[in-house]
Amino acid sequence: MAQRRGCLPRSAAEVRPGAGVHRTIGRLDAAARIAEHRAMFRTVRRPLLVALAVVALTTLVPAGATRATTTACPTFPTTNVWNKRVDALPVAANSAAMISAIGVGAHLHPDFSNAGRYGIPYNNVGLSTKLTYHIHFTYASESDNVGYPIPKSPLIEGGSDRHMILVDRERCRLYELYAARKTTSGWYAGSGANWALRSNHLRPDGWTSADAAGLPIFPGLVRWSNVSGGVIRHALRFTAPLSCSGHIYPARHDAGSGSCSVRPPMGLRVRLKGTVDISGYGSQARIVLQALKTYGMILADNGSPWYVTGAPSSHWNDDVLHTLGRISGSDFEVVDTVGFVNG
Repeated sequence: MAQRRGCLPRSAAEVRPGAGVHRTIGRLDAAARIAEHRAMFRTVRRPLLVALAVVALTTLVPAGATRATTTACPTFPTTNVWNKRVDALPVAANSAAMISAIGVGAHLHPDFSNAGRYGIPYNNVGLSTKLTYHIHFTYASESDNVGYPIPKSPLIEGGSDRHMILVDRERCRLYELYAARKTTSGWYAGSGANWALRSNHLRPDGWTSADAAGLPIFPGLVRWSNVSGGVIRHALRFTAPLSCSGHIYPARHDAGSGSCSVRPPMGLRVRLKGTVDISGYGSQARIVLQALKTYGMILADNGSPWYVTGAPSSHWNDDVLHTLGRISGSDFEVVDTVGFVNG
């Protein structure tokens, strides 16, 4: 709106000089009108300046960048079992049998690295990422038929599992696909699932996800963003060679056979014994080991024994991470998680 501070109303401009009373009245009328116009300008100017500032800040965000949200988006609430400490929980009665079944003499292995970039990568996406609605699922009845924010060139895990993880902090949702592959006829996946990251809601009991246990993968990854901050404040994901035909909370699905008295169920929580000395390890390995003492790890898939999952990063020191192999199955114990639930 144009500023009119120096523009007098016509009633004042047209009064003849020396018109006495008429001139005085005209000046009073002019002053009143000027005050009115100034008040109007101030009323309009303030929201206009705010709007212009918002536009300017929006324009300064580089193309393709994810803008910060006004409310922080967590990786599930602090009351979620992924984020709860287990260092004070009792040892399970079947601990020795379960440790033996997984491999008492097998060694801890970091299933992520710098060299070769193996591990499970994840994609940070946002509102600018177009949602893909038409994904063909092998296990459609247990998959979430929603839009998935798949970027043009997504990071996908190598090997046969081909996990694709999509972390959307703007929508505050997590999307995960198993065996993701794009063909000339569109996207295909074995299964797909999504979670609201501010919620403790679990998948329906008996349903799979992108993981065998029906759990999300992302919250259990060793991620450089956590390690670089000096602490991991969540449980980790791991695999075991065999699992039973059952699952325990928080797992929703099983992928094994046999009795759960001699084989571990999906969802089993183990921790590194408090007596294990980790002071001699390098920083990256020590942070992982401390997390295993404090938060433990959750059995989420069948695979090699004691393989702990992480995301690849150029920041990993593989020589330091390989020292995790000094830890063996005998250094772990199963946690009694009866009654240990979200909330």
